[in-house]
Amino acid sequence: MGKRREARERAVQFLFQHDLNPPADLSAALGHFWESQRAAAIAEDKGVATWGQPVELPPPTPEEEAIRAFADPLIRGTIEHRDEADGIITKHAKNWELHRIAAVDRNILRLAIYEMLHREDIPPVVSINEAVDIAKKFSTQDSGKFVNGILDKVRGELMRPSRIVP
Repeated sequence: MGKRREARERAVQFLFQHDLNPPADLSAALGHFWESQRAAAIAEDKGVATWGQPVELPPPTPEEEAIRAFADPLIRGTIEHRDEADGIITKHAKNWELHRIAAVDRNILRLAIYEMLHREDIPPVVSINEAVDIAKKFSTQDSGKFVNGILDKVRGELMRPSRIVP
């Protein structure tokens, strides 16, 4: 799996947590999230369970740093522009109230909409494809279709090219 895909998946995981239980201190919550991700990955590599046990973590690898460097701005930007994304989701999700959309799908949509509107270094079709694949992985096959439908409507309203970086 590519670093950007993994970064987006991690971003969705954090956004899901944030949506259900918003932390008082975003920076501290992000730090804890990344440390717990590293501890879980190390435990999985070693084939041991570490729940409740203190774990001495080695310094992050360059790959882990690259994933976090891409994911952190996505997370912060999505949270900063959450109300805007929610308005767009509500506009295009006919007959769906925002709170009734599955939390995973809702946060995948928020992330992709943030990318499409505020990250000119990412072509909108890339954001859509990544979102659909993440929805299929973490939610259901129907979620992929739902996410694609909403994001395709958003793409149709964009004032920039869909396939290239300007």
